[in-house]
Amino acid sequence: MFENLQDRLGSILNGLTGRGALSEADVTAALREVRRALLEADVALEVVRSFTDKVREKAVGASVLKAIKPGQMVVKIVHDELVEMLGSEGVAIDLHAAAPVVIMMVGLQGSGKTTTTGKIAKRLTDRDKKKVLMASLDTRRPAAQEQLRQLGVQTGVDTLPIIAGQSPTDIASRAVQAAKLGGHDVVILDTAGRTHIDEPLMMEMAEIKKNAKPHEILLVADSLTGQDAVNLARNFDERVGITGLVLTRMDGDGRGGAALSMRAVTGKPIKLIGTGERMGELEEFHPRRIADRILGMGDIVSLVEKAAENIDAEKAAAMAKKMQSGKFDLNDLADQLGQMKKMGGMGGIMGLMPGMSGMKDKMAASGLNDKMFDRQIAIISSMTKAERANPDMLKHSRKKRIAAGSGTDAAEINKLLKMHRGMADMMKAMGGKGKGGIMKQMMGGLAGKMGLGGGMGGMPDLANMDPKQLEALQKQAEAAGLGKPGGMPPGLGGMAGMPGLPGLGGPKLPGLGGLPGLPGFGKKK
Repeated sequence: MFENLQDRLGSILNGLTGRGALSEADVTAALREVRRALLEADVALEVVRSFTDKVREKAVGASVLKAIKPGQMVVKIVHDELVEMLGSEGVAIDLHAAAPVVIMMVGLQGSGKTTTTGKIAKRLTDRDKKKVLMASLDTRRPAAQEQLRQLGVQTGVDTLPIIAGQSPTDIASRAVQAAKLGGHDVVILDTAGRTHIDEPLMMEMAEIKKNAKPHEILLVADSLTGQDAVNLARNFDERVGITGLVLTRMDGDGRGGAALSMRAVTGKPIKLIGTGERMGELEEFHPRRIADRILGMGDIVSLVEKAAENIDAEKAAAMAKKMQSGKFDLNDLADQLGQMKKMGGMGGIMGLMPGMSGMKDKMAASGLNDKMFDRQIAIISSMTKAERANPDMLKHSRKKRIAAGSGTDAAEINKLLKMHRGMADMMKAMGGKGKGGIMKQMMGGLAGKMGLGGGMGGMPDLANMDPKQLEALQKQAEAAGLGKPGGMPPGLGGMAGMPGLPGLGGPKLPGLGGLPGLPGFGKKK
């Protein structure tokens, strides 16, 4: 989402940090470029003006221009103002009200309200252990109510039975009554949208609000909307009174202007962001972490959280036991590749690692992308059980069959086998130090650098950490040098790094234990 803005701001601010002293003219020239970059990213003009004025006011002061490292001071000011623009602290959905808590979803047609309703319901059910009822108030769009019912079946969440001919306000009243009788903690009302804002829509929303008395009114907006998102948010807020925003399609290739503008214009917090099509792809919005990503500082806390959610503790323990005996077959390799994919693939992981965001293009050029992982998993899936357990039995005829089954060729199969041999040798040499595999070692390496012990193989146990502890984790990362734009701290690359990354520049991945034979990565053992 923010890649273009990240590249532009990165090059502008790197030009400042590389200098020994800054004049007022240098800062003004840099801010002119920042202004242009924000406008190109579809950020609303009024927001850009306010942002650059605040940065200029703080950045041209004598304390900055005479500082030992004035460039870094300016970067910090830009970062702090970005956080301020996005809303200082992350705000979660407020459930502190008498049950059933009513959440009303509003927005234009096609913004993703119904899917987001299903995602929020699943999140509240799985994470907060709430009993949720969903109700579709969309009587205009064909099969809208049926779509929500299907999502309810898919996620295991209750939906209000459909009664033909009822008005949206009647459905809302019936939903609240049914939630009370059914002992539900939360009822989510999925309202109708239009292709544009009109008076009948606003009157309908106001009537539903009056009847259902929602505790939360969430505006669902497509983050690809651009500058028009500001008018959308302002209109809904003035007429209905929203309590928060949910941005969908944050995984798209939009410029990110909606995310940067809507919070600044409405003053209402962005509570959640949709990061994909699947039901589990919904995340809380953390302004500081987004600002870190935009300025290429990485996002250690999100990376550790993703690992905690996606690394199966039991599987990891079984893997560690297996490694102690020096065994590492192709099933294990497929598991490791699968774990990396779950965490967003190599590109997603790199984007969250400090100083590594600029390596995505180099990685893509070298052939290391998620399609490569898909091909490797396809190759392993095309093997028999015996072949996966004993790769030495793969001779020419078997490789020919596997290549046909996986849509690849013998050269790719040989690359995969070479990669596996290198990793198996490394695991054997490490003996019991395997700690449960690549992803686990990687997170353990980061955690070790930050002075965090315990948990899953050196990784902090996030299950028992509250938000304040997670913020402390981010500060520890910064103190260890992991939050600095432009690079990882000295010495981090030497942590049993990743010798398979030569030619890509930049540091090695901590604790990744070698990955000796990743295709396209220079020398292979």
